[in-house]
Order: sequence, then structure tokens, then C-alpha cells
Amino acid sequence: MIGELRERLESLRREVERELEAADEPPRVEEIRVRILGRKGALTAEAKAIGALPVGERPGAGELVNAVKDALEAAIAAREVALAGGALARRLEAEALDVTLPGRRRGQGTRHPLSLVTAELLDVFRRMGFSVARGPEVETLWHNFEALNIPAGHPAREEMDTIYLAGRDLLLRTHTSPVQIRAMESQDPPVRVVCPGRVFRSDTPDASHSPYFHQIEGLWVDEGISLAHLKWALVEFVHQYFGPDVDTRFRPSYFPFTEPSGELDMQCLLCRGAGCRTCKGTGWLELLGCGMVHPAVLEAVGWDSERFTGFAWGMGIERVTMLKYGVPDIRMFFENDVHFLHQFEGR
Repeated sequence: MIGELRERLESLRREVERELEAADEPPRVEEIRVRILGRKGALTAEAKAIGALPVGERPGAGELVNAVKDALEAAIAAREVALAGGALARRLEAEALDVTLPGRRRGQGTRHPLSLVTAELLDVFRRMGFSVARGPEVETLWHNFEALNIPAGHPAREEMDTIYLAGRDLLLRTHTSPVQIRAMESQDPPVRVVCPGRVFRSDTPDASHSPYFHQIEGLWVDEGISLAHLKWALVEFVHQYFGPDVDTRFRPSYFPFTEPSGELDMQCLLCRGAGCRTCKGTGWLELLGCGMVHPAVLEAVGWDSERFTGFAWGMGIERVTMLKYGVPDIRMFFENDVHFLHQFEGR
């Protein structure tokens, strides 16, 4: 009996060693282990059969089975280590880093053109004595309309232009003029501020319109402020920002919060006044709206309109950027196209 058991175990050992040598991946080795040493494996069956042997032969049979089991477990473990080492070697070879190659350059971000132009505009007006004031994007009816002499029923208050919130008690500001009101409410005259920020309109996006865009507005109120101050400040701004040889002109206009009101045009930068497609053949480009602060606005914040006068102006930052850099479509500022944005790198 013992002799037959020894022959079977030796045959099983040689067979398993051949299979392990042929196994080329870990799952194959695991399959061999389960088939030989698992609960229903061949060697396990031999161990269970020892109980049927004569009592005197059982110890010797048990020693044979345990010896073969130890040998097979060691062979299986060795093959697993060998395969793991080979896999690691192949992975290291595949992932090898050639340190002689040039490094990968990380892309460096740039300032957005609107941020660049905003900073440039603020720098010009700071040099002219203006301070910067900012306010909330969610505004009250009072600050956005009523204090600016825009009464109920005015077309600018309709939902086609204004995005209302909280049952029409609050709204997304349609201009940065409310910041001017808040500046006058928070301090005594004189006041000289510029107010940059994002504003919102119920517009359909196209080449010249966006439901959100950026404005910069200015306010100067003091005793004795006149149209001469307005003209000096805005013409000086154009000359400082666009160049001293750029011509300007003022045209009458209407705004509910200024009286009299006007529009400031500047000479077309592309054709220098000769007329082109950009300026529609006129030689002029509309830049901003302006005017003397309406007495009703001063009185709304408790200031004496007989004693104090002032002027205000406002323009779109996108428009200034489009004029300066020849950008044909306002939507390009918001599409996050890195090819477009990188054109402003280093400016």
C-alpha cells in the first residue's frame, strides 16, 4: 500500500512541476494550486484516503503526503515569485524614463483680456484722482432703478431687459450705476469713484450682445463741477488709453439719471477716420454714454442739488477690449478658447 501511494505521489509531483514550468501567468498558477491543493484537490484526496489504510501504515502515509504537499507549495510559491518578477521587469522596461529627453513644458496661464483691460482702465482713472468702488451683483429696486430716476413703468424695468429675483423684490443688476448710489449714501461729498463689475441683461447672445458682460462707470460730484470737467476727464481718458492723436466728439443723448446727457465717440482706430466696415463708413466709433448727474439722483441720496453738481459716465469693458484689439465677436471672451486667450500672453 505504501509503495503504491509513494508512486502516485511522485507521479503527481512531477506532473505538477511540469505544469508550473509551462505556466506563464499568475492565474494559471492559481488554477494549478486549487486543482492540487484545494479542498477538492488531488493531494487533498490522497490525504483523506489515509484513514482507510491499516493503522500501522497511516503514519508513514501521512509523512509522504505532507512531504509532497510541502514540496508542491514551495514550487508554486517559487513560480509565483518568478512570474511576478518577470511582470515587474517588463513593466519597468515599458515605463522606463529616458532622462536625456527634454522635459514636458507645463502650460502657463495668462490673464483674461477683460481682466487686463479692466486693470488698465482703473490705472488710468486712478492717476486722474478716482478711487475704486464695488458693490453687490444682486441689487434692490431702489439702488438699481428708483434712486437713479428710473420710475416704475419705465421700459428699462421690464422683464425683457431685467432678470428679477425673489418675486421682483431683488434683481441681478443691469448696470454698475447702483454702486454710485451706494458710494454717495456711504460718504459725504465730494465723491470721485469708478465702479467696475459684471452686469446682467435678458439678452440673446450674438456677436455684440451677451446676457452678462462687464461695465465700468464713473462719478464725480462736488461743488462747481460742470460740463467742462466732464469733457476734460473723458477726453483725457481717451488720449491716455488709446493715444494722444485720437480725435473725439460728443453727441447729445438721453439717460434718465443725467441731464444733459451725451455720447462720446472716438476716431476709428482701424481707418483713422477715413471710413471702413468697422465704423460703418463714418470714421467714428461709439465709446460711452455720459452726462451731468440729474438733480433727482442727488436728492435721492440726500444731497443738496443746488449746492452740488457732478457728472457720470459708463462704458462696456468688452466694447473697449473689442475696439482696442479688434475682437469681432463678444462671445469669444466667454468661450474659454485657449488659442484665443494665449494671444494676450505677456500683455
